[in-house]
Amino acid sequence: MRKLFQDRVTSLSITILLICLLASLIFPKNFPTFENLSQVLLNLSIDTIVAVGMMLLLIAGMFDLSVGSVVAFSGGLAANLMFFHQVPVPVAILAGLLSAILIGWVNGYLIAYQGVNPMIQTLAMLGIVRGGALLVAGANIQNLPYWFNAIGQARLLGIQMPVWYMLLTVAVFSVLVNRTVFFRRYYYIGGNEKAAELSGILVKRMKLYAFVLSATLAGIAGILLASRLGAAMSTLGRGLELRVITAVILGGASLQGGVGKIPGALLGALFMGLVANIMIIARISGLWQDIILGIILIAAVWLDLYLQKQSRGNSKI
Repeated sequence: MRKLFQDRVTSLSITILLICLLASLIFPKNFPTFENLSQVLLNLSIDTIVAVGMMLLLIAGMFDLSVGSVVAFSGGLAANLMFFHQVPVPVAILAGLLSAILIGWVNGYLIAYQGVNPMIQTLAMLGIVRGGALLVAGANIQNLPYWFNAIGQARLLGIQMPVWYMLLTVAVFSVLVNRTVFFRRYYYIGGNEKAAELSGILVKRMKLYAFVLSATLAGIAGILLASRLGAAMSTLGRGLELRVITAVILGGASLQGGVGKIPGALLGALFMGLVANIMIIARISGLWQDIILGIILIAAVWLDLYLQKQSRGNSKI
């Protein structure tokens, strides 16, 4: 039973099934419908894509607080180029993604090669990039080209495309992390950075790559969000970093690094998405959602610490 509880992917999957069953019994007309559940998946699709990158960073023992600002900036830059400068859609999207890659590279370089604390660096970048998002997107940019909006608003089998992009991202990174030596190295770095370096792993370069990958996924999420809404706003992604870190820790990552599975990012985001959806159906005030989010984060961190103590206790036996 303890092993089942410690496998966060399994225990969280069971918890989600129980929540769905309970919600279906309490709200039989509103919760277990195709429209409601597909809307839940759509709402968490952007968070999950960003959470995959955050999971990779936490496995390596790092985190990035600037991802929400990157979401706003990449989408805002692409929208600015299309709306004000009539830049073709593919070029504008590429510019948005390149800007995200550049932000990730700056974060990674200063943290890995210059020794800047990840929290200070990414917190500073959060403010800088949020200001940049305000410059490029202003209060709101609407009336974006049809083909750009189609990327996020088209449907496949009745489900909007961001959900499929989310599932594709989780599947691809799950295979990469489980099957490739390159991504497995992040577990060694998160478990014991000094030992990983002595074993020949280029730790600084791997850290740089992790920040670039995380920012790139945030950039993709920003493009998708602007496309889905048909508009870009400087406020997009505000508070996203808190939701994503909470989801990833719920999904099995540890603030100490070295553990975590990519599907856990999806399950953590799904858990939070379901909680938010049930509160809406129950007509609980939106003001309570931030309070409950904070409580869930504290509970997730406490659970992480508890499991670490249990693990250390077992290793001494």
